[in-house]
Amino acid sequence: MFSFFKRKKAPAPQESAAVQAGIPESADAPEVAPVAPTELPDTWAAQADGSAPGAREPASAMDPAPEAGSDSEAVEVFVQPPDAWSDRPDESSDPLARLDRSAGAQAPGPAASGSWLGRLRRGLSRTGQSLGGLFTGVKVDEALFEELETALIMADAGVEATEKLLAELRARVRRQRIEHPEAVRAELRDILTEHLKVLEKPFVVGETTPMVVMIAGVNGAGKTTSIGKLAHALRQRQASVLLAAGDTFRAAAREQLVAWGARNGVTVIAQEGGDPAAVAFDAVNAGRARSADVVLVDTAGRLPTQLHLMEELKKIRRVIGKADPAAPHEVLLVVDGNTGQNALAQIRAFDAALGLTGLVVTKLDGTAKGGTLAAVAAGSQGVRPVPVYWIGVGEGMQDLQPFVAAEFADALLGGAESGKG
Repeated sequence: MFSFFKRKKAPAPQESAAVQAGIPESADAPEVAPVAPTELPDTWAAQADGSAPGAREPASAMDPAPEAGSDSEAVEVFVQPPDAWSDRPDESSDPLARLDRSAGAQAPGPAASGSWLGRLRRGLSRTGQSLGGLFTGVKVDEALFEELETALIMADAGVEATEKLLAELRARVRRQRIEHPEAVRAELRDILTEHLKVLEKPFVVGETTPMVVMIAGVNGAGKTTSIGKLAHALRQRQASVLLAAGDTFRAAAREQLVAWGARNGVTVIAQEGGDPAAVAFDAVNAGRARSADVVLVDTAGRLPTQLHLMEELKKIRRVIGKADPAAPHEVLLVVDGNTGQNALAQIRAFDAALGLTGLVVTKLDGTAKGGTLAAVAAGSQGVRPVPVYWIGVGEGMQDLQPFVAAEFADALLGGAESGKG
């Protein structure tokens, strides 16, 4: 289950990370390279120059990363958490309150839940209208099943998942002698929910400190944005979070993650250019020294066909393991929900290279058809059914939510706003 956190007291600005961890500082410890205000957004200038609480501290607890080979020094950027976080967050609007639903915990209030379900249904409205419309004014006969087969395949569910779902549906209709099309839709929704349950898994935090999460994905999938949203969700549960700007390849990726750090009030470990493995190594050490709950490691976007670049991701994973033999504890792949069946190739390639533990599916508010998750659950094209921790349906901070099979199935079949969720 998800562990709830109590807010930790912020350390005094004059203490370093090593002092907080009880590690003696050496006289020859490397100093943190200063960050010029011009390298960061204007709102960061006061904090970047060390004139305000939450300014930089020496990184004496950090060791040079093995295999890194970078001459650049890691830069720690600190942000003063907003005053609003001194109070307990409103759990009715907390995304992570939904994580415990599968274990019978109390669900969020109707307003919060309805708002999220409404956005999910609107995001999948293209598929919802296509599938849901088939059950209006028709007979329950073989023609209906043929239309359902076509619609599911067009929704990116794939042949394997479609055949499995319809075989079970036919059996139930025949066994229960169902004659009303709406009853057929209800049965299909239940079958689809059961089919997707294999992908439903809570994102557990608190079993180890720090929990190191390595996050990968192709360029344009929304990886860095998802990291920012995930950091926000974790901060809402009073978890201390540290970000590692390991995407040193893409232009402005470092600045983008720094901006997300500013919005969330969390520390960002960054480097101007250099080796992403070194950034990851320093971030894990800093997270351990500061007793951070979660360390989120961003990585550069990679195409599965770029084998030499995929090797860089393997190197980052190895180096993280040298900083903490049990890490990374989670390896997530961010997948664009609009890529359809191409997502299967990405999942298969990244899983083979990194050993994925979970997925984050983004951009379900665009032209996404949503059926791809049914294909993943069916193990289509040799893909392992990797759990889906999070799905995203918008650009807002609250628009990254835990995956719930029943909600997704209801939205995929065009469930009404007042429908079962």
